[in-house]
Amino acid sequence: MSQQPTSLPLDRTESTARRIDLGRRSLIQAAAATGLVATSGLIPGLQAAVYAAGSDKPEKEEVRIGFIPLTDCASVVMASVLGFDKKYGVKIIPTKEASWAGVRDKLVNGELDMAHVLYGLVYGVHLGVGGAKKDMAVLMTLNNNGQAITLSKKLADKGAVDGAGLAKLMAADKRPEAETHTFAQTFPTGTHAMWLNYWMAANGINPIKDAKVITVPPPQMVANMRVGNMDGFCVGEPWNHRAIMDGIGITAITTQDIWKDHPEKVLGTTGEFVKKYPNTARAVMMAILEAGRWIDASLQNKLKMAETIADKSFVNTSVEAINQRILGRYQNGLGKTWDDANHMKFFNDGAANFPYLSDGMWFLTQHKRWGLLKDHPDYLAVARQINQIDLYKQAASAIKVNLPKDVMRSSKLMDGVIWDGKDPARYADSFKLKA
Repeated sequence: MSQQPTSLPLDRTESTARRIDLGRRSLIQAAAATGLVATSGLIPGLQAAVYAAGSDKPEKEEVRIGFIPLTDCASVVMASVLGFDKKYGVKIIPTKEASWAGVRDKLVNGELDMAHVLYGLVYGVHLGVGGAKKDMAVLMTLNNNGQAITLSKKLADKGAVDGAGLAKLMAADKRPEAETHTFAQTFPTGTHAMWLNYWMAANGINPIKDAKVITVPPPQMVANMRVGNMDGFCVGEPWNHRAIMDGIGITAITTQDIWKDHPEKVLGTTGEFVKKYPNTARAVMMAILEAGRWIDASLQNKLKMAETIADKSFVNTSVEAINQRILGRYQNGLGKTWDDANHMKFFNDGAANFPYLSDGMWFLTQHKRWGLLKDHPDYLAVARQINQIDLYKQAASAIKVNLPKDVMRSSKLMDGVIWDGKDPARYADSFKLKA
């Protein structure tokens, strides 16, 4: 049963609020000890960068930011818990949501000002795919890496422990259409749907014709697999590691092994919000950049973050389900363990946060590949409309966050195919397996 959306911190019990407050104080003290935050709450020497007066004063002081219970909501939550928001003259109110469809609807109708949201969802809404059409904006990328594809223990016991094993099993185990192999993603135009499709296709499985793909909200993935509603799923942490802890699933592949340093969640809002409240948008970006920098700064900070977001107000799981994979300590549920240098990054010296135009364009190429878009859009023009490059540069520069030289980047995906954004239509059409 899905948890009803709650407004935080208003709905906490008094005891929970007291515990969170005590935790917040210890976190701020820990941050001060690292030298990232002065005890006054300001980073030394950056007082002049604060947008809090005159024409730069945030137009809107309270900002409701929706999030889904996932590890990668952490920089939004910690910006609020640690008080980075106050430094820039805003108050972030994190609001817990039940599904990505709910996040989409509340962004579009203005119930939420911003959201921790799937990259492809923002692009889909902008083009009217998967919901009402509305001009949207990506302010920044919140994280790279840190998702995975989980297969059920039942499939693993039959030899499906990776993509090749799954393809072999599905070819041999031809099921009636009503009982076909079923896999779950979190939103049709979202990141997890595209990682799942890309991985399956790279292993010779057509996700449209050879499998049934359903949509399930992230916090409900493990429960649905437990009762046999799907054979596998793609989702963010901590739900892949939770499936291993509960003995019902194994990790077939991490998304960083599909695309190293891939874009994942973004800070999304509407085009209307950015036009009406540019100073507010910039202030929130600066606060969240600070929070991401704090998380990535030390092992101690990552563990403090895990303790904070595990609370029922946020992700609502055990600390143990979160704290291993954020440190790069992986296991696959079959006895294999490894240290992954490409684990979830919230800052990575600024490299994780820049809203590259090519990142947004990649999702459009996959939407076209799988029939979500009937025709090729003007890929670059759409990305320029959505990704707020100039606003991001202002926010990053003000707090001395490194900026890349180019608004495009080049990456090699798991199948050896290079994506650099230079010829998106050709790239989208080049795949053997497509809708």
